[in-house]
Amino acid sequence: MNNYSWLVRREFWENRAIWIVPAVIGAALTLAALFGRVDIAELTSPEQNRVVGGMVLFAFGVAFFVVMNIYSTWYLLDCLYADRKDRSVLFWKSLPISDTATVLAKLFTGLIAIPLVYFVAADISTLLMAFIVSVRARSTFGGALWQPDLWLQLQALWLYLIVTMAIWYLPFAGWLVLVSAWAKRAVMLWSVLPPLALYLLERWFFGTHVTGTALRDRALGYIPTAFQDITDRTAWVTTVIDRDTITTPGSIWRLLDPLGFFSNPATWLGLVVGVVFILGAIQLRLRRTDL
Repeated sequence: MNNYSWLVRREFWENRAIWIVPAVIGAALTLAALFGRVDIAELTSPEQNRVVGGMVLFAFGVAFFVVMNIYSTWYLLDCLYADRKDRSVLFWKSLPISDTATVLAKLFTGLIAIPLVYFVAADISTLLMAFIVSVRARSTFGGALWQPDLWLQLQALWLYLIVTMAIWYLPFAGWLVLVSAWAKRAVMLWSVLPPLALYLLERWFFGTHVTGTALRDRALGYIPTAFQDITDRTAWVTTVIDRDTITTPGSIWRLLDPLGFFSNPATWLGLVVGVVFILGAIQLRLRRTDL
């Protein structure tokens, strides 16, 4: 366990963008709160306070979440390739650390550690922005950001997303790590070419689209699997603010569906495929030491 801890720390030492990027985003949003326009239409009811506060807090989190997904994808695709490119893999192989531990530590960093860093950065930045806006705003907008139940729901949503997305997208993560361990150059191209070639060959020779359907269902199937029916109108609240109609979730708790997610066969099938890719990456790591 201690080895894994040091291996994860190593990833933070060698990839400073893990914490620099969210820090920059947080600084930019804080500056926007300090010098941007923060006054909006007067909020006249607790329901309007809740809706606007939830929208703003959610928007702050989305900014971090989008960048986090982009960076995590690039990290997983580059992590093993970079070791071979700069030949640092030779140094790490000389230490009493197994290739299995190295690959699993990098996978943990990409799927869990990086999202947790962005989660903490989003929380700190949002607290700073809420404080700044509540001081600067001359309307009830500032007070709308301080709602403990909304904060609790957003914390739960972040943690739920981190855990369930790590499981659901493990086949993609395993594939990226496999390509990172195998490719000699152009890792981004090699991550796309084999699935695309398989899809085109299947269409040309068999006239079927099993590959395309599987990739589409895995890429787009997360929300229907991990959340309740989002088309259910009883789970949403509609509010009119300054003649604009705004619809938001009534409660995050009503949208989460952990039981449905973990009881879905597609979740576990994807987990098996991801494990196969990861095992392949470990075997390649054992055999490839440079480009």
